[in-house]
Amino acid sequence: MQLSIIIPAHNEEDCIGATIERLCQTLTTARIPYDILVINDHSADGTERVLNAIAQERPEVRWVSNTRPNGFGHALQTGLEEFRGDAVCIVMADASDDPHDVVRYYRKLEEGYECVFGSRFLRQSVVVDYPLHKLLLNRWANWFIKVLFGLKFNDTTNAFKCYKREVIDGIQPILSSHFNITVELPLKAISRGYSHAIVPINWYNRTTGVSKLKIKEMGSRYLFIVLFIFLEKSLSRGDYRRTGSPTPTQFISVEDRRKVRSAA
Repeated sequence: MQLSIIIPAHNEEDCIGATIERLCQTLTTARIPYDILVINDHSADGTERVLNAIAQERPEVRWVSNTRPNGFGHALQTGLEEFRGDAVCIVMADASDDPHDVVRYYRKLEEGYECVFGSRFLRQSVVVDYPLHKLLLNRWANWFIKVLFGLKFNDTTNAFKCYKREVIDGIQPILSSHFNITVELPLKAISRGYSHAIVPINWYNRTTGVSKLKIKEMGSRYLFIVLFIFLEKSLSRGDYRRTGSPTPTQFISVEDRRKVRSAA
């Protein structure tokens, strides 16, 4: 099972190189077949120069530009259209996500789960230097989502998650243009009936660059997408739910999918 890593990057020249290097080392050691796709989201610094240098040295790394307007959601939508693997993992460019947790995600996919969601707020999790004001808002927002949807999961807002390709196909269309995409993807996957595992993960505050999340701008956007999916779940009478419960043996690889298309 080929795993694609998608990394949206906006003005991340100081940290994108180290983030990619750690991922490559960890995934290679774990013997996981992978490729890395970086989405350059209208960067105005030296991010493109760094990505060109990395891509020349590492054939498993490539990058594309976000041709949509600037925004985390737009960049991620570009990546979800361009990735080549059988599954996809969304990783932040600022090295806040632990590459070893990517390995844990992949092992859960191998067990047959269709999505894997990490939580930074379980007993085994390690969180380093989380800003207090963001922590308080994060816990309130996740409590609201958890209660509204009746979830056991307590970290829906975190972008760092993993999905098999059929899940990405099954949760279209994606509406979010900004960071609210981080809740749209998992809530749609859960509401539409895809299986998921929850694992504890680690998180480390960035040591370089500036956070791109603007809390004042995001409140209404988060609320809109949460309520939109809640209405879909409550009123659609199952029209958007996936049908059937495929087992791991029913999974079709990207290579087999290409053969089917060629035969057609």
